[in-house]
Amino acid sequence: MSLGFPSCGSTSAGMETYKYLPVRNPLTAFWLRNPDELHEHRSTQELPEQSDIVIIRAGYTGVSIAYHLIKERVATISSITILEARGACSGATGRNGGHLRPDMYGHIPTYIHRAGAEASCEVAEFEIACMHAIKTMIEEQEIDCDFTYTRSIDVWCNLETAKKGKVVYDDMAPCFEYMRDVVYTGKNVGGICGMKGATACASYTAGTIFPYKFIMHLLRGLVHGGKVNLQTNTPALVITKDAKTPNIFTVETTCGKIRAQKVIHASNTYMSSLLPEYRHNIVPCKGICCRITVPAGTTAPLLNNSYINRAKDHALSYLIPRADGSIIVGGAASTFKPFLGQLYNNVDDSVLIEAAKDYNNDYMQRTYRGWENTGAHVNQIWTGVMGYSYDSYPYIRVVPSKSGQFILAGLNCHGMPVIWLAAKGLARMVASNIPFKEPGIPRLFEPHSIGLIEPRMEKRKTEISRAKQLRSSLRTLGAAITHYKLMPPGRDTFTLI
Repeated sequence: MSLGFPSCGSTSAGMETYKYLPVRNPLTAFWLRNPDELHEHRSTQELPEQSDIVIIRAGYTGVSIAYHLIKERVATISSITILEARGACSGATGRNGGHLRPDMYGHIPTYIHRAGAEASCEVAEFEIACMHAIKTMIEEQEIDCDFTYTRSIDVWCNLETAKKGKVVYDDMAPCFEYMRDVVYTGKNVGGICGMKGATACASYTAGTIFPYKFIMHLLRGLVHGGKVNLQTNTPALVITKDAKTPNIFTVETTCGKIRAQKVIHASNTYMSSLLPEYRHNIVPCKGICCRITVPAGTTAPLLNNSYINRAKDHALSYLIPRADGSIIVGGAASTFKPFLGQLYNNVDDSVLIEAAKDYNNDYMQRTYRGWENTGAHVNQIWTGVMGYSYDSYPYIRVVPSKSGQFILAGLNCHGMPVIWLAAKGLARMVASNIPFKEPGIPRLFEPHSIGLIEPRMEKRKTEISRAKQLRSSLRTLGAAITHYKLMPPGRDTFTLI
């Protein structure tokens, strides 16, 4: 493991800070094979002495927040600086599976049990709205990012889990307007999805995308337009209150110091390097992803949809097909969860997860009809690090007891359909000092007090117990949620028919 910081100068940061910084030599992901011109860009040779706003990290979250801050057109914001520890968009966004897929029913039953049907419905509709907002912007700006509007197919190969999925579908379909887009069937499943041993499947609208191209397009507009100062290979190490001016922060980096009125933490996985109070609330965990190709001169069987595949042994994988005939596959966490030391609380994306590195070697041959003799093989494999919040809700808020610092993190390997509109909401909080309730973020994401870590953990234990009860009594829950009168989708949500 190589610590992720260049030696630009001495700093006051301790080794615990460096422990949660990105490593400097990550494995190359497929998306990053041809780095953008801004990948290691520095807008100015020297770090600016001052900036109205400093954003930590130049990934999906940081760039989206900067984009929306500029769109807010607030007179008090004249300068924005993004500090990136290594190359732009080299973290989870540049290493994920390219799946823009809202959660329609995965975590929603748990949310219903915690907070009721109406609040839980907001989460699903928010993610659907996020997907459509991204689609609209890509079309309007003609962004070259391989975006495909498609159907995502959930496949169950284990009969017991398929039955549980049917229970969830039957309970939710009559109660939620957005579920009209979901189609579930247990008939002719193999012919529909093309998977061997499939016992049931469900499909709904989703998207696939080249995430690095998408974010770098936005970043180029911000940087070339002179609206943002980008400083790559400049990890932030320490943030302190200015001794002479209490409402000013000093951000110490390996390449100097910068003063700012507001600081936005968009580092997700690496949050505890600057905010150690989040160490037990946002935990970095590694995952694995790969690109599968067939030999030159071979035509790969056509796959039109993206997939979530639940194997008979409960291993869950996600898959997106690409127009070049290659396949992006990731997941299969159940195969390496027993080896927690290789992935849990681990930010080293320079090393593969040993327990999972060979899982996808013959994935297409053993999983899909017609792929047996294609010679499909893993062309490239990499790992990425995700930030998991212990209660499955993201943090979108002012940092407790640190007025002027903000956070958007803890995306739980599900940032693609959340970040864009969450960043828009946070940008409004930062720019206009509006409260959480106004920007249209789901109420379930409303801030909790991080100072109450132990009570929150006790609450989480109770929630886990309730979730187990929920899984064994979804029929009762289905009857209960019909008592709620759900509001029809509003202006920023979409009913899919």
